[in-house]
Amino acid sequence: MTNYTLQASREWWSQQWLDLLDSYRFKKRLERARNYARQGNVLSIEFKGAKVLARVQGSEVEPYKVSLSLEPFTDEQWGYVIETMSQRAIFAAKLLAGEMPQNIEEVFTANGLSIFPFTLGDVQSKCSCPDKANPCKHIGALYYQLGDRFSEDPFVLFQLRGRTKEQIISDLRQLRNAKIQPNTIETPEIQQSIPNNKYSVKIDSFWQYNEPLESSLVVIAPSTNEMVLDVLGAIPLAKEEENVVNSTSSDVVMKYLNTVYRDVSQKAFLTAMNVGGS
Repeated sequence: MTNYTLQASREWWSQQWLDLLDSYRFKKRLERARNYARQGNVLSIEFKGAKVLARVQGSEVEPYKVSLSLEPFTDEQWGYVIETMSQRAIFAAKLLAGEMPQNIEEVFTANGLSIFPFTLGDVQSKCSCPDKANPCKHIGALYYQLGDRFSEDPFVLFQLRGRTKEQIISDLRQLRNAKIQPNTIETPEIQQSIPNNKYSVKIDSFWQYNEPLESSLVVIAPSTNEMVLDVLGAIPLAKEEENVVNSTSSDVVMKYLNTVYRDVSQKAFLTAMNVGGS
Protein backbone atom coordinates (compact mmCIF):
# COMPACT_ATOMS: atom_id res chain seq x y z
CA MET A 1 0.00 0.00 0.00
CA THR A 2 1.11 3.55 -0.67
CA ASN A 3 1.09 6.17 2.07
CA TYR A 4 -1.93 7.76 0.42
CA THR A 5 -3.84 4.47 0.49
CA LEU A 6 -2.99 3.92 4.15
CA GLN A 7 -4.10 7.44 5.02
CA ALA A 8 -7.39 7.11 3.10
CA SER A 9 -8.20 3.78 4.78
CA ARG A 10 -7.87 5.17 8.31
CA GLU A 11 -10.80 6.56 10.26
CA TRP A 12 -10.84 10.33 10.62
CA TRP A 13 -10.09 10.29 14.36
CA SER A 14 -7.13 7.96 13.81
CA GLN A 15 -5.79 10.19 11.05
CA GLN A 16 -6.15 13.28 13.27
CA TRP A 17 -3.99 11.55 15.87
CA LEU A 18 -1.32 10.73 13.29
CA ASP A 19 -1.44 14.25 11.84
CA LEU A 20 -0.12 15.40 15.20
CA LEU A 21 2.90 13.12 14.80
CA ASP A 22 3.39 14.10 11.16
CA SER A 23 3.79 17.71 12.29
CA TYR A 24 7.13 16.65 13.79
CA ARG A 25 9.91 18.24 11.76
CA PHE A 26 12.36 15.30 11.79
CA LYS A 27 10.89 13.43 8.84
CA LYS A 28 13.61 10.76 8.58
CA ARG A 29 13.06 9.73 12.19
CA LEU A 30 9.32 9.46 11.49
CA GLU A 31 10.01 7.27 8.48
CA ARG A 32 12.05 4.87 10.63
CA ALA A 33 9.28 4.89 13.24
CA ARG A 34 6.72 4.06 10.54
CA ASN A 35 8.85 1.16 9.34
CA TYR A 36 9.19 -0.13 12.90
CA ALA A 37 5.40 -0.13 13.25
CA ARG A 38 4.88 -1.91 9.90
CA GLN A 39 7.55 -4.52 10.52
CA GLY A 40 6.07 -5.60 13.86
CA ASN A 41 8.76 -4.13 16.11
CA VAL A 42 6.06 -3.09 18.60
CA LEU A 43 5.94 -6.38 20.50
CA SER A 44 3.24 -5.55 23.03
CA ILE A 45 0.87 -2.76 24.04
CA GLU A 46 -0.73 -2.67 27.47
CA PHE A 47 -2.99 -0.11 29.10
CA LYS A 48 -2.37 0.69 32.73
CA GLY A 49 -5.15 3.09 33.59
CA ALA A 50 -4.78 6.04 31.21
CA LYS A 51 -1.13 5.20 30.46
CA VAL A 52 0.07 3.04 27.55
CA LEU A 53 3.01 0.73 28.18
CA ALA A 54 4.75 -0.93 25.23
CA ARG A 55 7.79 -3.04 24.38
CA VAL A 56 9.49 -2.04 21.13
CA GLN A 57 12.29 -4.05 19.57
CA GLY A 58 15.22 -1.92 18.52
CA SER A 59 18.78 -2.69 17.45
CA GLU A 60 19.59 -4.28 20.81
CA VAL A 61 18.58 -7.77 21.88
CA GLU A 62 16.47 -6.53 24.77
CA PRO A 63 13.37 -4.59 23.65
CA TYR A 64 12.98 -1.03 24.85
CA LYS A 65 10.30 0.00 27.30
CA VAL A 66 8.08 2.79 26.06
CA SER A 67 5.35 4.67 27.92
CA LEU A 68 2.87 7.23 26.58
CA SER A 69 0.06 9.15 28.23
CA LEU A 70 -2.14 12.22 27.98
CA GLU A 71 -3.40 14.32 30.84
CA PRO A 72 -6.57 12.51 32.00
CA PHE A 73 -9.77 14.42 32.59
CA THR A 74 -11.15 14.60 36.11
CA ASP A 75 -14.31 12.76 37.16
CA GLU A 76 -16.14 16.09 37.19
CA GLN A 77 -15.00 16.91 33.65
CA TRP A 78 -16.02 13.47 32.40
CA GLY A 79 -19.39 13.93 34.10
CA TYR A 80 -20.01 17.07 32.04
CA VAL A 81 -18.86 15.33 28.85
CA ILE A 82 -21.07 12.27 29.36
CA GLU A 83 -24.07 14.48 30.16
CA THR A 84 -23.49 16.44 26.95
CA MET A 85 -23.17 13.19 24.98
CA SER A 86 -26.46 11.89 26.39
CA GLN A 87 -28.26 15.05 25.28
CA ARG A 88 -27.22 14.38 21.67
CA ALA A 89 -29.05 11.20 20.68
CA ILE A 90 -26.92 10.64 17.58
CA PHE A 91 -23.73 10.79 19.66
CA ALA A 92 -25.02 8.29 22.20
CA ALA A 93 -26.28 5.95 19.48
CA LYS A 94 -23.00 5.95 17.53
CA LEU A 95 -20.82 5.53 20.59
CA LEU A 96 -22.96 2.66 21.86
CA ALA A 97 -22.52 1.12 18.40
CA GLY A 98 -18.73 1.50 18.65
CA GLU A 99 -18.48 4.36 16.15
CA MET A 100 -16.90 7.77 16.71
CA PRO A 101 -19.29 10.63 15.78
CA GLN A 102 -17.83 12.96 13.15
CA ASN A 103 -18.08 16.06 15.34
CA ILE A 104 -17.39 14.42 18.71
CA GLU A 105 -14.85 17.14 19.47
CA GLU A 106 -17.78 19.58 19.90
CA VAL A 107 -18.82 17.69 23.04
CA PHE A 108 -15.43 18.33 24.61
CA THR A 109 -14.93 21.91 23.41
CA ALA A 110 -18.40 22.76 24.77
CA ASN A 111 -16.98 21.87 28.19
CA GLY A 112 -13.64 23.63 27.67
CA LEU A 113 -11.75 20.43 26.82
CA SER A 114 -10.11 18.71 23.84
CA ILE A 115 -10.01 14.97 23.27
CA PHE A 116 -7.02 15.38 20.95
CA PRO A 117 -3.71 16.88 22.14
CA PHE A 118 -2.86 20.20 20.51
CA THR A 119 0.89 19.61 20.19
CA LEU A 120 3.38 16.83 20.80
CA GLY A 121 4.27 18.67 23.99
CA ASP A 122 0.84 17.70 25.35
CA VAL A 123 1.85 14.02 25.14
CA GLN A 124 3.98 12.61 27.94
CA SER A 125 6.24 9.87 26.56
CA LYS A 126 9.38 8.02 27.67
CA CYS A 127 11.67 5.41 26.16
CA SER A 128 14.48 3.40 27.73
CA CYS A 129 16.65 3.78 24.62
CA PRO A 130 19.75 6.04 24.71
CA ASP A 131 18.27 8.45 22.12
CA LYS A 132 17.72 11.82 23.82
CA ALA A 133 15.22 13.01 21.19
CA ASN A 134 11.56 12.78 21.95
CA PRO A 135 9.79 11.26 20.19
CA CYS A 136 12.44 8.73 19.26
CA LYS A 137 11.70 6.10 16.60
CA HIS A 138 10.46 3.68 19.26
CA ILE A 139 7.96 6.19 20.65
CA GLY A 140 7.01 7.10 17.07
CA ALA A 141 6.32 3.42 16.32
CA LEU A 142 3.96 3.33 19.28
CA TYR A 143 2.20 6.46 17.95
CA TYR A 144 1.51 4.69 14.65
CA GLN A 145 0.37 1.51 16.35
CA LEU A 146 -2.05 3.49 18.50
CA GLY A 147 -3.41 5.09 15.33
CA ASP A 148 -4.31 1.60 14.10
CA ARG A 149 -5.84 0.79 17.49
CA PHE A 150 -7.98 3.92 17.28
CA SER A 151 -9.32 2.78 13.91
CA GLU A 152 -10.31 -0.57 15.38
CA ASP A 153 -11.72 0.83 18.63
CA PRO A 154 -12.32 4.60 19.03
CA PHE A 155 -12.77 4.15 22.77
CA VAL A 156 -9.00 3.65 23.09
CA LEU A 157 -8.68 7.39 22.51
CA PHE A 158 -11.07 8.02 25.42
CA GLN A 159 -9.05 5.66 27.60
CA LEU A 160 -6.03 7.90 27.16
CA ARG A 161 -8.16 10.61 28.79
CA GLY A 162 -9.12 8.39 31.71
CA ARG A 163 -12.35 6.56 30.74
CA THR A 164 -12.65 3.02 29.43
CA LYS A 165 -15.22 1.86 26.90
CA GLU A 166 -17.15 0.01 29.61
CA GLN A 167 -17.29 3.08 31.85
CA ILE A 168 -18.53 5.39 29.09
CA ILE A 169 -21.21 2.97 27.88
CA SER A 170 -22.34 2.32 31.46
CA ASP A 171 -22.56 6.06 32.23
CA LEU A 172 -24.49 6.74 29.02
CA ARG A 173 -26.98 3.97 29.73
CA GLN A 174 -27.51 5.15 33.30
CA LEU A 175 -28.27 8.68 32.15
CA ARG A 176 -30.66 7.43 29.47
CA ASN A 177 -32.44 5.15 31.97
CA ALA A 178 -32.67 7.98 34.50
CA LYS A 179 -34.48 10.15 31.93
CA ILE A 180 -36.92 7.35 31.03
CA GLN A 181 -37.56 6.12 34.58
CA PRO A 182 -39.81 8.99 35.82
CA ASN A 183 -42.28 8.42 32.98
CA THR A 184 -42.62 4.72 33.82
CA ILE A 185 -43.15 5.41 37.52
CA GLU A 186 -45.74 8.16 37.27
CA THR A 187 -48.28 6.19 35.23
CA PRO A 188 -49.27 3.61 37.88
CA GLU A 189 -49.47 6.32 40.54
CA ILE A 190 -52.01 8.26 38.47
CA GLN A 191 -54.00 5.12 37.78
CA GLN A 192 -54.11 4.22 41.47
CA SER A 193 -55.17 7.68 42.55
CA ILE A 194 -58.44 7.49 40.62
CA PRO A 195 -60.16 4.74 42.66
CA ASN A 196 -58.77 6.13 45.93
CA ASN A 197 -60.32 9.56 45.32
CA LYS A 198 -63.56 8.28 43.79
CA TYR A 199 -65.48 8.28 47.08
CA SER A 200 -63.38 10.76 49.05
CA VAL A 201 -66.10 13.47 49.01
CA LYS A 202 -68.34 13.40 52.10
CA ILE A 203 -71.78 14.46 50.96
CA ASP A 204 -73.12 15.14 54.49
CA SER A 205 -70.48 17.76 55.25
CA PHE A 206 -69.88 19.05 51.72
CA TRP A 207 -71.67 22.37 52.32
CA GLN A 208 -70.33 22.90 55.84
CA TYR A 209 -67.45 25.16 56.71
CA ASN A 210 -66.66 25.21 60.43
CA GLU A 211 -63.50 27.30 60.33
CA PRO A 212 -63.67 31.05 61.12
CA LEU A 213 -62.89 33.48 58.34
CA GLU A 214 -59.82 35.68 58.41
CA SER A 215 -60.33 38.71 60.66
CA SER A 216 -58.92 40.96 57.95
CA LEU A 217 -61.75 40.14 55.58
CA VAL A 218 -64.40 42.79 54.99
CA VAL A 219 -67.90 41.34 55.19
CA ILE A 220 -70.58 43.27 53.35
CA ALA A 221 -74.17 42.29 54.04
CA PRO A 222 -76.42 42.49 50.96
CA SER A 223 -79.03 45.18 50.90
CA THR A 224 -82.54 43.91 51.66
CA ASN A 225 -83.94 46.46 49.24
CA GLU A 226 -82.41 44.75 46.23
CA MET A 227 -83.51 41.19 46.71
CA VAL A 228 -84.76 38.76 44.13
CA LEU A 229 -88.27 39.13 45.55
CA ASP A 230 -88.30 42.85 44.72
CA VAL A 231 -87.35 42.05 41.16
CA LEU A 232 -89.97 39.33 40.75
CA GLY A 233 -92.75 41.39 42.28
CA ALA A 234 -95.74 40.15 44.26
CA ILE A 235 -96.49 36.46 44.41
CA PRO A 236 -99.82 35.88 42.62
CA LEU A 237 -101.83 34.31 45.46
CA ALA A 238 -105.62 34.36 45.69
CA LYS A 239 -107.27 37.13 47.71
CA GLU A 240 -108.82 36.35 51.06
CA GLU A 241 -112.45 37.18 51.23
CA GLU A 242 -112.15 38.52 54.77
CA ASN A 243 -109.11 40.48 55.77
CA VAL A 244 -109.41 43.18 58.40
CA VAL A 245 -106.38 45.03 57.14
CA ASN A 246 -107.41 44.64 53.49
CA SER A 247 -104.11 42.83 52.73
CA THR A 248 -103.81 40.26 50.01
CA SER A 249 -102.24 36.85 50.60
CA SER A 250 -99.25 37.86 48.51
CA ASP A 251 -98.68 40.87 50.77
CA VAL A 252 -98.62 38.61 53.80
CA VAL A 253 -96.13 36.26 52.16
CA MET A 254 -93.87 39.10 51.05
CA LYS A 255 -93.75 40.60 54.53
CA TYR A 256 -92.94 37.21 56.00
CA LEU A 257 -90.17 36.52 53.50
CA ASN A 258 -88.71 39.99 54.07
CA THR A 259 -88.46 39.14 57.76
CA VAL A 260 -86.82 35.82 56.97
CA TYR A 261 -84.26 37.45 54.62
CA ARG A 262 -83.32 40.07 57.23
CA ASP A 263 -82.92 37.38 59.87
CA VAL A 264 -80.81 35.22 57.60
CA SER A 265 -78.62 38.16 56.55
CA GLN A 266 -78.00 39.11 60.17
CA LYS A 267 -77.07 35.54 61.16
CA ALA A 268 -74.80 35.19 58.16
CA PHE A 269 -73.06 38.42 59.07
CA LEU A 270 -72.57 37.32 62.70
CA THR A 271 -71.30 33.90 61.60
CA ALA A 272 -68.82 35.47 59.18
CA MET A 273 -67.49 37.69 61.95
CA ASN A 274 -67.37 34.69 64.34
CA VAL A 275 -69.68 36.38 66.82
CA GLY A 276 -71.95 34.38 69.05
CA GLY A 277 -69.88 31.16 69.08
CA SER A 278 -72.00 29.33 66.48
